[in-house]
Amino acid sequence: MNRTNNYLIQARQAKRRFLTYDQAKLIRKLRIKADESFLYVTMLGQTYRINRKNADIERQRDGGWIDANAYEEVMTLLDLICDSRPDRHLSGRWKNMTAFGMQFHQNLLEPGLDPWAELFQSRPEDFRRACLAMGGRSLGSADMGYALELFDGLPMAIQLWMGDDEFPARLRYLWDENADMYIRYETMYFAKALLLDRIREEMDRSEGQDGPGATAETSRR
Repeated sequence: MNRTNNYLIQARQAKRRFLTYDQAKLIRKLRIKADESFLYVTMLGQTYRINRKNADIERQRDGGWIDANAYEEVMTLLDLICDSRPDRHLSGRWKNMTAFGMQFHQNLLEPGLDPWAELFQSRPEDFRRACLAMGGRSLGSADMGYALELFDGLPMAIQLWMGDDEFPARLRYLWDENADMYIRYETMYFAKALLLDRIREEMDRSEGQDGPGATAETSRR
């Protein structure tokens, strides 16, 4: 209960902070669409709208709008909008997410047994379809890897290394070297969690489209 309350408090604080910004400046900085009621942005291939009066967030889906006030969505989207630098630009070079922060954070990203990696390994075709449905492009690295646009041209990548009898399946996350011009390091964790949830959502939507015997897209390590 305390954790849930803390999440709600942080999300509310992020919304209050957003409402203190000059929205006209945010619109110019990000070159986004807006009307009297909403700001419209794209994140992970889907359109979001942010209420200009109370900062509530909705996501477009199946021709309508659904609630998008989950903790990771609020924290990721509002941090990107508020904190991205006016002089932001991409380097075109990948950097491991762990390299943006302190060494001790590595245990948070590459555990011995990762249930997300196990899920994606068990359903590789659904994983592939989900990433492509979100606008991902295949990377020629790992056993499966995809780069996806998070927001405002900023790419992030997810790599899946298949497990075997000796080593468990594992995931690795990459960002453009200049990602910290767009997003704070702490927010990268929110974005990572959001990415995983969105992939699973897309996997569940596409489940059963392939018959038995679907195989993984692989490349040499």
